[in-house]
Amino acid sequence: MRRWSRGRAQTEPLAAIVAVFAVAVGLVTYSGLLSDAMPESEREIAPATLSEVRDAVGSNGVLSPSRLADGLETKPVGYRLNLTLTTESRAWHAGPPAPPDADSAATVVSVRFAPGDVRPGRLRVEVWR
Repeated sequence: MRRWSRGRAQTEPLAAIVAVFAVAVGLVTYSGLLSDAMPESEREIAPATLSEVRDAVGSNGVLSPSRLADGLETKPVGYRLNLTLTTESRAWHAGPPAPPDADSAATVVSVRFAPGDVRPGRLRVEVWR
């Protein structure tokens, strides 16, 4: 008895392409329905946004008040963003006023007033839909 033959375990190329397409459509449909059925996680978005804002506004860990508006570009899709940078003597704001229920995060930063003049400050990020 022969171990192989030209007529066995073969299929037409068109039938194979249709089968692969059907499997792909099934997987896409299943994953779409599965993602709709899963509950959305209530993750805190402000701490992640705060990190992105620090990178956009500062250089080498020192923030520049003149670049505070650049931090608004890091807002998550579908969200609004308010940034506040404060020092002992001054405060800078960017973005629309935040509602009282906005998710917020803050951190201590270094603020550059002029070359060689760096003072401690606080960066606050408020994110809401």
